[in-house]
Amino acid sequence: MSAAQPEPPESDVPGAVAAVAAFRRAEDLLERRRPLDALKALAPLLETEQAAASVHLLAARAFLASAQFRRAEEGFLRVLELDPSDHYARFALGRTLQRQSRLVEARTQLRMAAAMDPRPEYQEALGEVSANIAVRSDLAGGSP
Repeated sequence: MSAAQPEPPESDVPGAVAAVAAFRRAEDLLERRRPLDALKALAPLLETEQAAASVHLLAARAFLASAQFRRAEEGFLRVLELDPSDHYARFALGRTLQRQSRLVEARTQLRMAAAMDPRPEYQEALGEVSANIAVRSDLAGGSP
């Protein structure tokens, strides 16, 4: 299975098929900008596939898309517990922290994401957060 799909339990093939179907349905719902419906579809998987980083990543993305920032943060942190090398989870965590105005924490995550994979969108997000920190620092007359 790819990283985008939950790992099915080996002894439960029908359950595995249902899990993959639920995951794909949630992906589709999130793509169609229906994050709350995606979360409903993912609910059973979050119970049964607790070690599947892909399930937690999809749920965290849905929480972020529905402006549930604390829950999104928890989800991205769970993904990073399971897979510390997931640069996208670091990037998304940085964006989540940014949306909560926690810019210094956001910058840390975005720096790590950009160091792990120098994609333009990671670099742009890092630059944006760094610039906002600098502006706030200037306005406050001090350091960040």
